[in-house]
Amino acid sequence: MTGFPWQEILAVLGVLIPVVAFVWEFAIVGRKRLGYRIQMDTTPAGLNTEHARAWQRLERKSGERLKHPSFVLVRIENIGSAPINTGDYATPDGDNVGLSVRFRGRTVAGVLVTELSDDNLETFFRKDKWPDSSDEQEEDGHKIGIVKLPKVKLNPDDHYKVLVVLERAGKQEAELAEPEVVGTITKAGDGRISKTRGQTGTPRWAVVLICFLLMVGMTEPFIFGQTLGTGAPLECASGTLVVTGSTAFTPVVEQAAESYQEYCPDARIDTGGMRGSVDGLQRLESEADPEERASTVVFSDGTAGADSPALVPRPKAFMLFSIITNPGTEVHNLSSDDLRRVLRGEVRNWADIGGKDLPVVVVDRESESGTRMTLEERFFESAAQPGENSTDCERPRGDAQGQVLRCRRTSTRAMLDTVAGTPGAIGYSETSAAGERDDVTEVLIDGQAADFRAAEEGAYPYWQTEYAYTYGEPAPESLPAKFLRFLTNQEGADILRHAGHRPCTELRDAVRCRPS
Repeated sequence: MTGFPWQEILAVLGVLIPVVAFVWEFAIVGRKRLGYRIQMDTTPAGLNTEHARAWQRLERKSGERLKHPSFVLVRIENIGSAPINTGDYATPDGDNVGLSVRFRGRTVAGVLVTELSDDNLETFFRKDKWPDSSDEQEEDGHKIGIVKLPKVKLNPDDHYKVLVVLERAGKQEAELAEPEVVGTITKAGDGRISKTRGQTGTPRWAVVLICFLLMVGMTEPFIFGQTLGTGAPLECASGTLVVTGSTAFTPVVEQAAESYQEYCPDARIDTGGMRGSVDGLQRLESEADPEERASTVVFSDGTAGADSPALVPRPKAFMLFSIITNPGTEVHNLSSDDLRRVLRGEVRNWADIGGKDLPVVVVDRESESGTRMTLEERFFESAAQPGENSTDCERPRGDAQGQVLRCRRTSTRAMLDTVAGTPGAIGYSETSAAGERDDVTEVLIDGQAADFRAAEEGAYPYWQTEYAYTYGEPAPESLPAKFLRFLTNQEGADILRHAGHRPCTELRDAVRCRPS
């Protein structure tokens, strides 16, 4: 057995399986996939005057009663493994229509959104974003009713349902033609929306592939243990690593550390000291113990600057940040100029800029926060903002009567909680964290929502590069070096995407990890 070329065979399998998985995922299936289901397409069998009076009252917007109504329930769903953003729909940027549903031989009498997998999807169906829901054409002597669906941002497994009321038109065929859903997603194979159906079992090919991969995975450590005398994975390192820094990046760090430790059980990663970018950098630079310095990684929203030459930066992710308000302000869009005035305390009441009659309350992060420094860099040319004059965001301290209330919070979660619970409050947060909350409003800046494509094109200003800092260059085989490689090149990159960030390698300017 020792002379059998196990290593060569497993090496070939190690190359072939990722290649097959890559081809399947990106060339055949695609990470971005949009699907639809026709969950109902029915026509009432008859209109019994005694039991079906409600049907008799069905009518068009013009008041004309429907004579031959039918009802169609369409489900649109993200069946891929990556989010579908509004910029992914293959229609012009100025056109808000993402998909169309065509009904041959029928015209559209009414459209109603009946189900949203996430309440945040409701914003895409507001009247200002979805003004014209239907249209009709004529083709080969047949009328075709058309329902126009807006560009909706869908995370994996998100869906929405639309109920359409129709009227037969023109020649009355024995059977109604099946509805046709038309649309294309860019950068996703052929990108066409595909018809899906509920699946009650696992396909046989998937069972076989899973069993094969499990067999290879379970056999490899044993074989390499016998032939090489060790079963340690290539990128594993033992020891203890302390990770600190940005609170906005904490969810990524915690999940990546947990995943790495499951993969490498001899590693111990401490993420309990995430107290802010500047705090982490200062602690690393002032650490006197060489061993502690060598086993510490700091994540920072932005660079440490030229004053810290011993700290070595590595760009890891491109992050978006959002301006957030308490929903009671009824403010959904701010110009850059109005935003500066509000944050400087020059606007005392939201009614002065078109909002509700509520006093403005500014919720800041502490001065060591990378999120705050990014705000000051993007909107105030790095100038410091006024200090706080309130501890609880409800009552002023000392002689601050008559001034705009300002308070500070020490973490992203505390910022979100305070803005959500304080009438008239405005603050700022990492975008993916804000997007998980339905009790705060993400405000458009100059009419632009927080979007990676908009940020790369220079239309959205509130973004930052997330850096990983070490004290000097870590040894290539050390735990800090291998953990940072894991975060960029392995499961860590998927963790970054899932958290709403973008790995630097996916940007056009990947080296600097910023818009080109």
